[in-house]
Amino acid sequence: MARPIQFDRSKAVDRALVLFWRKGYQATSLADLLAAMGIGRSSFYAAFTDKRSLFLHCLDLFAQRVTELIDRARAEASPLDALQGFFERSFVGTPSARDHWGCMMVNSVIELAGVDDDLASRASHYLAALQKRFQSLLEEAGAAPSEAGELAALLMLINEGIRVSSRRKLPGAPHLPPIAATFRLIRSAIA
Repeated sequence: MARPIQFDRSKAVDRALVLFWRKGYQATSLADLLAAMGIGRSSFYAAFTDKRSLFLHCLDLFAQRVTELIDRARAEASPLDALQGFFERSFVGTPSARDHWGCMMVNSVIELAGVDDDLASRASHYLAALQKRFQSLLEEAGAAPSEAGELAALLMLINEGIRVSSRRKLPGAPHLPPIAATFRLIRSAIA
């Protein structure tokens, strides 16, 4: 008879997500995961099967949380303000180490394209869904569907660029002026 799992699965997954986000899939060893999650090898395999399965779960969770961030922002602000807030929130306020980790989805596409195309494809799928969410908010703000599609594609390129650039650990908040300029252009295009 198998022993019941003796740890907080949610906390363990959160710790694994942070590790994968910070280090990437390939650079995160099983030993790293066990130490970060505070569990033993047998508990790990009983609960998560293997590193790849856990990574997929973490990637799914990360994508879900990004969508929830946008949805919460939209509940509190206009569509364009919610979108702009999504971009700015990483670079405003108290600096943290996470400000320089980029985006787990973007990082995964970069790291895994040509190495593990299934994992890269899963991350890419989530980025495409995020772009569709951008488009939906732009349409809600008054953009025609074709215009919203083009602007959403632009926002995704900017999102990916900002997330990669953030890993350079530049001093100050160099991303805020380009974000503001982008949204000035978008607001004038929709007006």
